[in-house]
Amino acid sequence: MNKLHKKLRLAGKSLSRKTKGSNNYQKARLKLARIHAKIKDSRLDYTHKLTTQLIRENQTVVVEDLAVKNMVKNHKLARAISDANWSELVRQLEYKAEWYGRELIKIDRYFPSSKRCSNCGYVVEKLPLNIREWDCPECGSHHDRDINASINILAAGLAVSVCGATVRPEESKSRLCWCIETESP
Repeated sequence: MNKLHKKLRLAGKSLSRKTKGSNNYQKARLKLARIHAKIKDSRLDYTHKLTTQLIRENQTVVVEDLAVKNMVKNHKLARAISDANWSELVRQLEYKAEWYGRELIKIDRYFPSSKRCSNCGYVVEKLPLNIREWDCPECGSHHDRDINASINILAAGLAVSVCGATVRPEESKSRLCWCIETESP
């Protein structure tokens, strides 16, 4: 992908040097459009392969419903988020899950997946994005932010799948605990 982005940058520079309306301008414009199409096609190809693999290998897939449109506004992360193709990934997971008879569960974006201790359930008051690892004040377990979030998202998704619990933070305690209490002997 980096090769294509480098070609894109060079083709854009080349186009900006051409006189508008000239034949060379049209040639450079078409060259730039072809590079854009290659980038789009490579993103889409990778996304199709990944989503097919995920759906075929798993009965239940749990994803976090993120505000991708707002995340792309951060100019430092925009290209990385666009290359990851997050919105398209979730869209493809939805239709492929239905197609293959699998279950796709979306977790609310406000669910405190990073802030909640996956060991004891304690929720940290504030956890800025620059803090990648933290220790739980209740049980003392050490967490990597992303791994902890993935464990919490999976647990919330499975709770939704098993007993229809909600994943809203203020509602999840009572319904999730009720589900766990009724399931245990």
